[in-house]
Amino acid sequence: MSGTERALPGHLYGVGVGPGDPGLITLRAAGLIESADVLAYHRAAHRSSTARAIAAAHVRGGVVEEELVYPVTTGTTDHPGGYYGALADFYAECAERLRAHLAAGRSVVVIAEGDPLFYGSFMYVHDALREDFPTEVVPGITAMAAASAAVGTGLCRHEDTLTVLPGTLPVAELARRLADTDAAVIMKLGRTFAAVREALRQAGALERAVYVEGASREGQRVLPVAEVDADSVPYMSIVVVPGGDLRADAAGRSAVAATVAGTVPAAAKVPAGTPGTVHVVGLGPGPQRWLTPEASAVLAQVEHVVGYAPYVARVPQREGLQRHASGNTVELDRARLALDLARSGASVAVVSGGDAGVFGMATAVFEAREAAAEDPGHLDVPVVVHPGVTAAHAASALVGAVLGGDHALVNLSDNLKPWDVLADRLAALVTRDVAVALYNPRSRSRPDTLGRARDLLVEVVGPQRVVVVARHVGREQESVTVTTLGELDVEAVDMGCLVVVGASTTMVTPDGRVWTPRSIRP
Repeated sequence: MSGTERALPGHLYGVGVGPGDPGLITLRAAGLIESADVLAYHRAAHRSSTARAIAAAHVRGGVVEEELVYPVTTGTTDHPGGYYGALADFYAECAERLRAHLAAGRSVVVIAEGDPLFYGSFMYVHDALREDFPTEVVPGITAMAAASAAVGTGLCRHEDTLTVLPGTLPVAELARRLADTDAAVIMKLGRTFAAVREALRQAGALERAVYVEGASREGQRVLPVAEVDADSVPYMSIVVVPGGDLRADAAGRSAVAATVAGTVPAAAKVPAGTPGTVHVVGLGPGPQRWLTPEASAVLAQVEHVVGYAPYVARVPQREGLQRHASGNTVELDRARLALDLARSGASVAVVSGGDAGVFGMATAVFEAREAAAEDPGHLDVPVVVHPGVTAAHAASALVGAVLGGDHALVNLSDNLKPWDVLADRLAALVTRDVAVALYNPRSRSRPDTLGRARDLLVEVVGPQRVVVVARHVGREQESVTVTTLGELDVEAVDMGCLVVVGASTTMVTPDGRVWTPRSIRP
């Protein structure tokens, strides 16, 4: 026996046999395969099992073999539940076949190419059986690792982000994700290859993308993606997009580090004629249909897009667009980066949700630009602000017209202003009968702010003021609750919500519509 591990009666094992070279099977995997009562493996109807071929030297005579043959592999089926419905039924059938062996006290080893839990079919029988039988997973070398070794360069280094992507994603989505990462591995090719190549082109990654077919196997092929015949690509091939090259480390890493810090390298700061423009763009609160034509036109022509990562993700990727996504609390760093890029001659879009001029990036850009003592060159950069639909007015429209009269927009975060100032403003607004939309109502770091605000408002105007809580306005998870200050459930509110406190005149109609009159009644 090649390994010392023996399969135990009534146990289920998911065993990775590696990417193709039998020499890459681990000793533990070999021992379990050799001692199994039942050896199971998935395969397509039109070909034999690759996993079985890799493990052939370790399969003992007399072992019971369970071939689990896929009913469909192309995504086309007449099953009432479609492709995934057909596979769900198939995996349920597989689980029942293996359950019978396990219940009879037999050890069952399910072998899988690469690793069993990395895009592997074993996961589905594992999900169905793990609660009823002892289950173990033996990892295997992934095809991704073998493909990276075949390419023969560093896949990712230092703080590089590596993203593993299925080639079945739509072109625009795949391009966006490729543009947002330093290094990538794309699985599931075959008929998707032409679309994958187009996504790589749009993301500006085609030149460094490498195609690997049959990684670690006899006949392994390694080619630049641009040179591959799309009609010859098998499903199990892989595209590797390496991160920075070691030979470019000194220059490349200094550029990356500077970008993270909110600047560009000194050489790029030297003015070359007229500076570019920083466009500050409001994306609206969610759905693409609320993006204005003006904003769409700007995003279609700029060279760089800068912003909080979820907002940058909403901008479609295209050829020539460079993306600079960052976290949620580095607004001035983002603004300085945009100004630096524009000063070097580039056109830049800084994106915000809703309207960029309402608690958005517009003020951060102007603040960074006016810091002349820190960097006077920023004053020469033109800044244009493009408005967007605000979250407050989208929420008001959702319920009717709760902001139809005089109203104010207040950021409930006390990160940039003390609570005393915030409390004074809230009390002044509601006592003068102004409806108030509260942005950033409650976060993990500020779980008590909304509760304090509610208690304050109840104290000054009573518990009966109408309150609207709008969650994820315009998105798939959209919901709305109409309540009162006294009944407001603070614990149900998070940063995905916008809270509107109505005026004393705000009305709720029998059909649940909420509106505030424009006139002041005597």
